Amino acid sequence: MKQFLIFVRKEFLQVFRDKKTLLMLFGLPIAQIILFGFAMTNEVTNSKIVVADYAKDVASQEIINKIEASNYFEVEKSLPSHKEIEDAFKEGKIRMAVIFPANFYNDLLHFNKAQIQVIADASDPNNAIALTNYITSIITDYQSQLAKPNAGSYKIVPEMRMLYNPELRGAPNFVPGVMALVLLLVCTMMTAVSIVREKEMGMMEVLLVSPFKPLYIILSKAVPYLIISLVNLVIILVLSVFALGLPIKGSILLLFFESTLFIITALSMGLLISISTDTQMAAMMGSQMTMMLPSMLLTGFMFPIDNMPWPLRFLSNFVPSRWYYIIVKDVMLKGLGFSSIWQETLILMAMSVFLLALSLRTFKIRLS
Repeated sequence: MKQFLIFVRKEFLQVFRDKKTLLMLFGLPIAQIILFGFAMTNEVTNSKIVVADYAKDVASQEIINKIEASNYFEVEKSLPSHKEIEDAFKEGKIRMAVIFPANFYNDLLHFNKAQIQVIADASDPNNAIALTNYITSIITDYQSQLAKPNAGSYKIVPEMRMLYNPELRGAPNFVPGVMALVLLLVCTMMTAVSIVREKEMGMMEVLLVSPFKPLYIILSKAVPYLIISLVNLVIILVLSVFALGLPIKGSILLLFFESTLFIITALSMGLLISISTDTQMAAMMGSQMTMMLPSMLLTGFMFPIDNMPWPLRFLSNFVPSRWYYIIVKDVMLKGLGFSSIWQETLILMAMSVFLLALSLRTFKIRLS
């Protein structure tokens, strides 16, 4: 029994000496419960919408007050023209627009019927359905307040319009998300084990004494997975167009350029993980903790980022797949050009340069 306890004590000491093992044992469950607990929600809150009130009467103002009082919406200032509303949708500034036509209250009084135009961004169909249901509920509630005994009933008809995905199909939402997830997994997880494999096989010593520069060694590990990822991209796009019937409305060349930039960012992350770890298992676990889970939950295609607490919204800014997901939706679904996605492009470029420089610096330290 004493020997058994000695071995148990020895195993505990072994575990607590290894900081990376401790991080996996305690850090991974904590990260999972926080991410899944706060990010996994189907409730839509604090969605940015715009209200264009061309009526400016009692009825429109009362409905607007109800919308502002709801925690489902964050009402932006009124835009004077439909062109500006359309531009706001393209730039991703708003999720919905509610438009009150002129003479709204007069139509309601004289004809017992009036219309409200509701325009939603249906590139995320689940989010669009939830928002339109909330608006419809608010309008129905106001309509019931107007009903009086022994008087004609008033009817307010929301005229729904779904942008970019009028049929509310699921493919326009999950295809960009799957593209981001697949490319990230192939690039990050595969390159994460590339240099570690050389260490475990004893080939790293040969590479260290070879005339190759550290930059060439790093790039040689990344190029094969870059080509494989581009092939995967072509397969995904072909299946999306011909099997799922999802047209590419924007420039294919721009989409390939942005995808290549995202792949380079993911490869850089994988190389950094590979250089910083000593075993393939540690590299795989590290890539899952740092990229896989955040990419699934903090990209925006599974759960709206606007619904999350501000720490997770802040953290999502450092997840490359979030910016790539926005780019793919803007190019494929909305048909926008580079002028609309230059900010996301600069963010991915900055991430790539930073990660590549950090990988090279860390690899040089290991050479010394």
